Amino acid sequence: MKNEEEIEKLAEQLEKDLLLMYGSPLITGEDLQKAMGFRSVDALRQAIVRKTIPVKVFNLDNRRGKYALVKDIARWLANESIKQN
Repeated sequence: MKNEEEIEKLAEQLEKDLLLMYGSPLITGEDLQKAMGFRSVDALRQAIVRKTIPVKVFNLDNRRGKYALVKDIARWLANESIKQN
């Protein structure tokens, strides 16, 4: 239970930080690559193609590229951080 509370609190803070940094609840391209910690956009593309990216990515009608929600990225980062401790 304590871990879940820690994860939730950290995820909320990370979401706020990511929203400030990227200015949108959606991110794509190089911003997505940086937020997820991939070395390059090509590495991000490979993870998407191989379906190994740990957050949901999706298309938007009439837009290029793949998108992810800042909320999902924040939750994943928080889980990874707490899991490592």
